[in-house]
Amino acid sequence: MEQAGSPERDLKRLVVPDIGRLLETGDPWEPYQLRDSHGARVEPVATYFKDLLAAGSSASTLRSYGMDLLRWWRFLWAVGGVEWDRAVREDARDFMLWMQLADKPKREHWRRRGKAQPDIPSPRSESRRLPPGAANPVTGKPSVGPKYAASTRAHCETVLRTFYAFHLDRNTGSLLVNPFPLDRSRRAARAHAHHNPEHEHRLERTGRYRPKVPERIPRRIPDEQYTQVFAGLRSDRDRALLAFWVASGARAEELLTARQSDAVVGQQTIGVTRKGTRSYQELPVSPDAFVWLRLYQEGAWRQGVPRGRNQPLWWTLRRPWRPLNYAAARAMFNRTNETLGSNWTLHDLRHTASYRMANDPEMSLAYVQHILAHRYLTTTQKYLTPSRDEVIAAGIAHHTRQEQRRNTPQASPSAPAYNQSALDVLFGRRLG
Repeated sequence: MEQAGSPERDLKRLVVPDIGRLLETGDPWEPYQLRDSHGARVEPVATYFKDLLAAGSSASTLRSYGMDLLRWWRFLWAVGGVEWDRAVREDARDFMLWMQLADKPKREHWRRRGKAQPDIPSPRSESRRLPPGAANPVTGKPSVGPKYAASTRAHCETVLRTFYAFHLDRNTGSLLVNPFPLDRSRRAARAHAHHNPEHEHRLERTGRYRPKVPERIPRRIPDEQYTQVFAGLRSDRDRALLAFWVASGARAEELLTARQSDAVVGQQTIGVTRKGTRSYQELPVSPDAFVWLRLYQEGAWRQGVPRGRNQPLWWTLRRPWRPLNYAAARAMFNRTNETLGSNWTLHDLRHTASYRMANDPEMSLAYVQHILAHRYLTTTQKYLTPSRDEVIAAGIAHHTRQEQRRNTPQASPSAPAYNQSALDVLFGRRLG
């Protein structure tokens, strides 16, 4: 067995096996379980998840944390079966270095398993195939690259550091040190020791192996491309969904969990349960969204979709009727993306609504903050940043004006005339 922190560890040839899994149980008392290669529950992770639930974390948070912990457990198994409570800082260093330089594992889609794939792709798919990480020609957004993104690595480092800090407080097992330490320059000093009260607080306690994450500017769908996306939808349900997302600014999952009683036509509002606080909030919606909703409901009820105030608002289009979940909604939106050759996401619809409200001169930014459920006003102010298309258009207009000035002949400036009264005073002439 290879020793932990061995300098002979060859990360370039390291193969991390796709063993173990994060199991969704459907039990609200334990929504997710981390299972090892033998199918047994990983108890340290189960204890950590229980503490997160008690602190008010949602099931989606547990899933996000669980994927990072599963990646770490697989790495420990791959380097020689290092026990989680025997891991040292060299193991954490190698893990973060492996995430930075290694390619992400390629997993086959479950629909394609066991099926023969054509050797020659269709001309349509070949024309739209882009190298990983390349910018989409329609949206300008980069596609998913072969490496782990800096945000993924930063999130993973934070989760593992807090996981080990939790077990250090509990004196679990033989754990003595946190393999994911704080940065050397910030470990001993008090956070915000020299903070200027006129400025915002910055995150000063960061991990030693945490990467620098560039600040991302939210991307909105331009109006002309939004029209194309809307026209590419196949059903009244999809059009109603898109109209509600762009009009309300709600997150995708928040709108999908709404009930039929939450859509109040008379007040022109939709009620959603917020992601973080789990509080109920009514959001204003445009009239055309309710028009598309009524068209969808009339057709769905005639086909036998369950009807009732406590029934879900959004359903699948085929029998057996099931409430529409996030995966199905994303697949619907991705089909439209394939038709247009774009790579917009469902969250870009929330960004689009945010840009439209924030740039309305007659709407207070404080109202926009409340509608979007932002904790800080600085988060809402990001939507005042000009979009990519606006910046490019302004730059092109600038170069056009510069070219016009260079091509326009300029008249030579005439010499300035002297002031006669000033000359009389200067030379002592008598003023008549």
